[in-house]
Amino acid sequence: MSHLFPIRVYYEDTDLAGIVYYANYLKFIERARSEWVRELGIDQVQMKADGLVFAVRRVEADYLMPAKYDDDLVVHTTMEPGSGARLVVKQDVMRDGALLFSAIVTIICMTTEGTVARLPAVIRRSAY
Repeated sequence: MSHLFPIRVYYEDTDLAGIVYYANYLKFIERARSEWVRELGIDQVQMKADGLVFAVRRVEADYLMPAKYDDDLVVHTTMEPGSGARLVVKQDVMRDGALLFSAIVTIICMTTEGTVARLPAVIRRSAY
């Protein structure tokens, strides 16, 4: 499943030069993943009530071109091969078809006590 999430760059997202501060790309892709998970029909509030939460295990990021104040961006999220214990997503931040930022994000499921857990079947079915 592929997901597109639009983002506009606001002044608060930029540094003194008017370029998106590098850590804000992580915020952009987090927002996109949250909406993607919601569209898969996964209720994270109910998951937490059931004792499970998602956690980012690893991020591999490449910063290719700068985004600037007032740019209209799109975060494109796609699935990569994963396993029963982890989700792997590729997330690209684009402006007018140009690739600005690309990340591979590994997500695991944990109990609310902090131990790693297998992804619930409903999540594995929804994601793959």
